[in-house]
Amino acid sequence: MSRTAIKAENLSKKYTIAASSSRHDTLADQLADRVRGIFRRDGGGRKPSAFWAVKDVSFEIGQGEVVGIVGHNGAGKSTLLKLLARITPPTAGRAVINGRVGSLLEVGTGFHPELSGRENIYLNGAVIGMKREEIRRRFDAIVEFSEVGRFLDMPVKRYSSGMYVRLAFAVAAHLEPEILLVDEVLAVGDMAFQKKCLGRIGSVARGGQTVIFISHNMTAVNSLCERVLWVSGGSVVDDGPARLVVGRYLAASTGAGQLNEEVWERPEEGPGCDAVRLRRLRLRRRDGNSGEPLTMESPFLLDIEFWNLVPDSCLHVTVHLVTAEGIVAFSTGCGTSQPLPAGLYRSTGHFPGDLLNSGIHRFTVIVVKDSSTVLFKYESQVPITILDLRQREGSCYGREPGVVQPRLHWVTRLLELPADAACLPESACCSALEEASC
Repeated sequence: MSRTAIKAENLSKKYTIAASSSRHDTLADQLADRVRGIFRRDGGGRKPSAFWAVKDVSFEIGQGEVVGIVGHNGAGKSTLLKLLARITPPTAGRAVINGRVGSLLEVGTGFHPELSGRENIYLNGAVIGMKREEIRRRFDAIVEFSEVGRFLDMPVKRYSSGMYVRLAFAVAAHLEPEILLVDEVLAVGDMAFQKKCLGRIGSVARGGQTVIFISHNMTAVNSLCERVLWVSGGSVVDDGPARLVVGRYLAASTGAGQLNEEVWERPEEGPGCDAVRLRRLRLRRRDGNSGEPLTMESPFLLDIEFWNLVPDSCLHVTVHLVTAEGIVAFSTGCGTSQPLPAGLYRSTGHFPGDLLNSGIHRFTVIVVKDSSTVLFKYESQVPITILDLRQREGSCYGREPGVVQPRLHWVTRLLELPADAACLPESACCSALEEASC
């Protein structure tokens, strides 16, 4: 069993908000309070109230684990990392840390604004307990990764936010602390830099270091982390394998699965016309697991139940899948040239996995008579919410463009080697490449 790297026991942090202004440190404070008092309805200061940013949080993280923390803004994620990094003391409980900690919690955390980038590299290394020779060995790699070499001897207070975070991340990731804490600071950088940083976090994780990673990029969290803590209201509400917890968190955040059908019990209640009326529109997973959200890999079914009120009608049911921007992505449907007796019918569309991209899609039902006459259109209120829970290799963890995201079969083959290349059996090359094919 691996050694415990981090152990939190009933960790709590309380802040006092809306505090009374009865305490005044200067004459200016007293005068300002008297002026504010003129406009107060209660004629005095407000009573202080307690706010628990983190409340009774307990968990253990083993050495070499890569753990993600997810939650909405204000859930307590950043405060929790500040407690683990010893930046702020807990109100109650304790955190036991076994190993030197490197943290990237805010842009430039731990940097002295008056010192140059070069000096701050050595300062950060000294803070986490590294010797000067260790820092010197990694110095060139840090500068190359950060891409701020031209400005290395300039005080960091003159850096842009992008330059600041580039250097800060390079220092945190390359000084090789035993425990790396990373908050959602990568959003400051451009897309290329984000990919570069996520790739570095992946390599750090594979190197056996303990990593705690906060991000709103669920694809990155799901791909980089083995385990995820879901924090809400200052408490851990879920803790488990990354794919399961991220799926539950996204489902709760997007409302996936909360509305999966519309039902009208009587014909006169359903949308339609005198000839045809809808009875039910239902979205369901093909595997029958109604408790799980739809992912990009999930095959699903769309049931359209309708009353045919006029005997011997030739009906065609069409579905337009519409993006969040109102663009029709594609249409599909079924019908028959044979007249249908009056009655209740169900048309079921089978949607394969690896078809739709992640996001919230909607659909419109169109009923056509005799292949030419549109009887009615109905825009369903049932969203088709597709979650991206795929694990990605490499450093591309963003959402791919497009409405559809089919998984096609690709094979890369070696055609020829350069004349001066080392001899390698072609069969061995092809075998290795085919194993890596998509």
